Amino acid sequence: MSVRAVGLVQRIVSLHYIPVLCFAAITAVAFAQYHGHAFSSNHISRHDGYHEAVHGHDHGHVDYYTHPKYEFDYKVEDHHTGDQKSQHEHRDGDAVKGSYSLHQPDGSVRHVEYYADDHTGFHADVKYSTHHLHHHY
Repeated sequence: MSVRAVGLVQRIVSLHYIPVLCFAAITAVAFAQYHGHAFSSNHISRHDGYHEAVHGHDHGHVDYYTHPKYEFDYKVEDHHTGDQKSQHEHRDGDAVKGSYSLHQPDGSVRHVEYYADDHTGFHADVKYSTHHLHHHY
């Protein structure tokens, strides 16, 4: 798969996850109302640019292109279930940059910073931090 195709797939996937992430945040808030303290938040900013006509080579067909630009973030903290995660992503044209963190079942936290563009493809820097679990007997 070419770098351009991978970038396109990543952009489509990230755009399709926005409604899922919003639903997850709303569900966490609703669940927390009945099951203790939890916190969630989300923010989405879309910046639609000017629609440019892109002329094709076939019988006068005209496509339109809008410079893609958005930013979103979300955060969930539910200490009752241990669900703790957050993500922030920013896109301007063909460049996407973001980060997320996720508390894993073993107590470690995965931190990922990523970026993608049409020239270099997708890159991610994954780090783990370990929190020592103390068992009380």
